[in-house]
Amino acid sequence: MRLRKHNAAHFEDSTGIDLAPMLDFVLNLLIFFIITAVFLKEFGITVSRPNSSNVEKKESTSIVINIGADGQVIVDHKIIDQRSVRANIERLHSQRPDDPVVVAADQAAPTGILVDVIDQARQGGVQNVSIAASKS
Repeated sequence: MRLRKHNAAHFEDSTGIDLAPMLDFVLNLLIFFIITAVFLKEFGITVSRPNSSNVEKKESTSIVINIGADGQVIVDHKIIDQRSVRANIERLHSQRPDDPVVVAADQAAPTGILVDVIDQARQGGVQNVSIAASKS
């Protein structure tokens, strides 16, 4: 019987780095990031700013709150404190329940006051609150 010689190059081909576990790990990371990305939500207010001519049209049939550049709040042609917006809106809303509220803010008005006024108007019972640019 003849003996065969084993080729040393044959054994070297079978050695190497197995990439299958690394690919499994990368696929699991990809699935994890795709699933967690679905749960991210951005919070904010969607604002469509009309021009100042729309304020004049809505003034006759709506409750208008003006916010000046210095943060001064005017409701029903009276300067009021920022904290009393809710009480004034409740009073005006009881007199005119179908009228929406329009918040006319100056471009230089502080955003925090604008958001606070909108929140107080909604707490006062009015759900239809719009934002407009004030006449400067």
